Amino acid sequence: MIPLCDLKQQYLAIKDDVDEAIRQVLAECQFILGPNVKAFESEIAEYCGCPFAAGVGNGTDAMHLALRALGVGPGDEVITTPFTFIATTEAIGIVGARPVFVDIDPVTFNIDPAKIEPAITDRTKAILPVHLYGQPCDMDPITKIASQHNLLVVEDCAQAIGATYKGRKVGTFGDAGCFSFFPSKNLGAMGDGGMVVTNNPDVYERVEMLRRHGGKVKYHHSELGLNSRLDELQAAILRVKLRHLDLWNDYRRQNAYRYNRMLAGTAGLTCPAEHGSDGTFIPTGEDQPQNNLLRCVYHQYTLLADNRDDVVAVLKDLDIGCLVYYPVPLHFQEVHVNLDCRPGRFPVAEQVARCCFSIPMFPELTEEQQSVVAAVLKRTVADGEDGRSVYAAA
Repeated sequence: MIPLCDLKQQYLAIKDDVDEAIRQVLAECQFILGPNVKAFESEIAEYCGCPFAAGVGNGTDAMHLALRALGVGPGDEVITTPFTFIATTEAIGIVGARPVFVDIDPVTFNIDPAKIEPAITDRTKAILPVHLYGQPCDMDPITKIASQHNLLVVEDCAQAIGATYKGRKVGTFGDAGCFSFFPSKNLGAMGDGGMVVTNNPDVYERVEMLRRHGGKVKYHHSELGLNSRLDELQAAILRVKLRHLDLWNDYRRQNAYRYNRMLAGTAGLTCPAEHGSDGTFIPTGEDQPQNNLLRCVYHQYTLLADNRDDVVAVLKDLDIGCLVYYPVPLHFQEVHVNLDCRPGRFPVAEQVARCCFSIPMFPELTEEQQSVVAAVLKRTVADGEDGRSVYAAA
């Protein structure tokens, strides 16, 4: 078995520190908004390079509360991508706004900045880019458009903590950045958790108030808020893990580069790439800081194959971890039927959804495991044969 993600290996590597952090929380019995939450918020703010961070219950709440704190609400439109998890538009809908989709870039799978401006109307209030699979969006044109049209920018960084754009951490380019600490994320809790980061003290204060029932003072509530506080135990665990995050992200990048070398030249298979500042795409993992526009942290290693379903079936039969993120674009979801987005409206997103699949990617992944995965893929995709024989011989 080669898992898609191996959280047990990660835990065993840092077990003593995690167990001690949990023991201390249990001994002190401060379980809600205790010292670990406060310390973790400061550490995340410093890590991201911004002054404010507020821990919340999960990544969806992070986006919801960020949008509310910025005044996005009923009658407003928020421009975003149709190729991401439902939480993005869930947050938009919860505040009463309407998602407006634009198509994605065929290489990064992120929102295509060139398609944003034509989608702006007099009701547009914000742009919500998603740094999908750990790949940063092209933020300069996005923030330029937002500035020209007096729009807010809320970044969905759920899969991209530690990713950089021109040397700067994602989440700090817009009015707010939103993170998820779902267990399988690059920085994952042992339960749910989320964070809003911002450069704006007013946004921070409002998120901080909204996350605890809409009141600045206990038992005094100025508006309806949420019960959405980052758990003290999870904060203690995340503080331990944060110390390892950059190294783990480096390992992910090394694994991505190794996959690219192993799979290079495989007909019918498209591997990830990173965007250079000169407009060219460079091989994954070949770090050239002076030329890199985007530095991906590979929450997922996602490929394209025309015979995707056949490939996934073979991998699953061999107990090799794989998953399709996301088989149904958001504009085809039943919950968004009112948006009346017909097939062909966003052709790139639709094509990527038909062909994409993700393979094992985690820091502890070994070269031997990757060799097996690559051999099965090459046989199944390029040769049109059954990759099971390769696995049996490995």
